[in-house]
Amino acid sequence: MDGGQQLIASYELLLQQSKSMLELARRGDWVALLQEKSCGLVDAERLRQLEARASLGQQEQLRKVELLEQILALDAEIRTHLLARRDELGRLIMNSSRQRELNRTYRPVVGAALVYQAADRFDKGLP
Repeated sequence: MDGGQQLIASYELLLQQSKSMLELARRGDWVALLQEKSCGLVDAERLRQLEARASLGQQEQLRKVELLEQILALDAEIRTHLLARRDELGRLIMNSSRQRELNRTYRPVVGAALVYQAADRFDKGLP
């Protein structure tokens, strides 16, 4: 396999990885998505190396453009899912922070009931 064919094969592999990542994002499997993404970073480095060495013919150049367009479209949809997840996590963090603040503000203070009982007894003139 020459350099051009290797390059096209690598882009096709990257397209398959992008499809897999999109499916994981749609399912909300964020751990698996991150694992898949880290594997994709290694492949991106390999692509850069192949790009530097490969000379593409016209058909290969057209195929590369077609693959890149598909990859970019998938990446845009993946990004949409990631942004929605980020927003969801932000809301959860805000709700958690509010809940902590409410708990701190309104939690019963230890011994407060005894103080109120003593004050009530004092007002009535009881010992």
